[in-house]
Amino acid sequence: MKKKELYDRILEHFRAEMPEVTTELTYNTTFQLLVAVMLSAQCTDKRVNMVTPALFERFPDAARLADADFGEVLSLVSSVSYPNAKSQHLIDMARMLIEKYGGEVPHTLDELTSLPGVGRKTANVMLSVAFGENAMPVDTHVFRVSHRMGLVKKTDDTPLKVEKTLCRYIPSDELGRAHHWLLLHGRYICTARSPKCPKCPFNTICQYNL
Repeated sequence: MKKKELYDRILEHFRAEMPEVTTELTYNTTFQLLVAVMLSAQCTDKRVNMVTPALFERFPDAARLADADFGEVLSLVSSVSYPNAKSQHLIDMARMLIEKYGGEVPHTLDELTSLPGVGRKTANVMLSVAFGENAMPVDTHVFRVSHRMGLVKKTDDTPLKVEKTLCRYIPSDELGRAHHWLLLHGRYICTARSPKCPKCPFNTICQYNL
């Protein structure tokens, strides 16, 4: 099967089954989304959603978080992965927002990735989810699913290479939805351990299952 045909069949399925899709993280503001996405690195959205209500109640905006005590932030996020580093990144990020951006989350990739603790994946999530830009965040789920299904080459061995290949084949106005389609497929079907291949709608064309 040619690459374009593979993409077409997979995208057609997702368009029909999940026409409307977005992040499973819970938030009320752009700032809160940024905090949640930063906390979600190598951590489940379910865990993050358990942590953020108390965190957002205490620190609802950049100004409050910028003045936060490290120990208090740590106590609120202690159950996520890498809580020490993330606590410091959150405080430093909020301080930069206040000092450089007037407390508002910036809208460009370069500005977002200049924030402490914000990498390309987090920045692309913000561009896609918060600002409606055409962006393809590549997390561990998207990376794994893209390789297993044969959407990318074996030599696409970094998130950036995977991102570039996906952007080449997926229509630009569908990149945001496609990110969530692949992510959710990896989270619930094409899991890292014991993937649910018998339940997968792509098991007759997936390279992993052939």
